[in-house]
Amino acid sequence: MHGKTDKGLVRKENEDAFCIEKDLGLLAIADGMGGHASGEVASKMAIEILRDSLKKEGEPLPDRLDSGVKLANKMIYEASRSQSQLNGMGTTLTALQLDGKRLSIAHVGDSRAYLIRGGVIEQLTDDHTIVSEQVARGMITREEAARSDMRNILSKALGIAPEVDVDMEELTVSEGDQLVLCSDGLSELISDDEILSEVQSSKRPEIVCDELVNLAIQRGGEDNITVIVAHFHRENLLFRLLRSLGWIRR
Repeated sequence: MHGKTDKGLVRKENEDAFCIEKDLGLLAIADGMGGHASGEVASKMAIEILRDSLKKEGEPLPDRLDSGVKLANKMIYEASRSQSQLNGMGTTLTALQLDGKRLSIAHVGDSRAYLIRGGVIEQLTDDHTIVSEQVARGMITREEAARSDMRNILSKALGIAPEVDVDMEELTVSEGDQLVLCSDGLSELISDDEILSEVQSSKRPEIVCDELVNLAIQRGGEDNITVIVAHFHRENLLFRLLRSLGWIRR
C-alpha cells in the first residue's frame, strides 16, 4: 500500500493530509477547508486525533473508529471556536480500518473510497455535497451535477457543528481486492473508469499513485491532490508454512 499528496498547480498550501498505519490496519485521508491555512490545521488534527484514539483499547474496532471520528469533529470544532485564526475551519475525513478480513469504513465529506474487485470499481462512500443530495432526490441529473457551480459545496464536514453523523459501513475483503482513497482534487478530474484502468495497469501501488497524481496535474491540478492505493493478497500455503517454522520472518 502507498499514498501520495501534492498541492497541485493553483493552491499555495496543501490542506490535504493522509496516513497509512499498518499496525492499526488504518488508511485515512482528510481534505481541509478554511482561510489562512486553517484547513491544513483541521485535516492534520483529524488524522492525528483519529490515529491516537484507535491506539486505545476498549471498544470494538468499528465503534472505536466511529468514536475517533466524532472526537476529531469535537476537537476541531472547539479549536475553531476558541482561536480566531482558525474560525470556520473544517475537513473531510474518510477512514478504512482492516481487522482480519473485515473492513470498517467511516466517512464524512466528499473524499472518496473505492473498492476494485473482479475488474469492477465501486464507490464505497457517498459524497456529502449539496448537488449529490439533489441527485439522490431526483432534483437534478448526474450530468447537471457535474456542471454545477455548487458541486464542491459540502453538506457535511468535521468541525462545522458540535456533533456529526458519521457514515459507517462494514464489508469483507477478498483475495485480489484493491482499495483507493482520494480527495476531490483527484476525483474531480479523473473518472472512475480511469482510476480503475490506472490501478489495473501496475501491481505496484507507488507507481499507480504517481500516475494518478500526475494525470490530475496534467489536467489542471486546480486543487490539492491526494490518493492512497492498497492491494490485498493472501499469503500462499508454502509461505505460511515456512514462516510458521521460523524460516521466514516478517
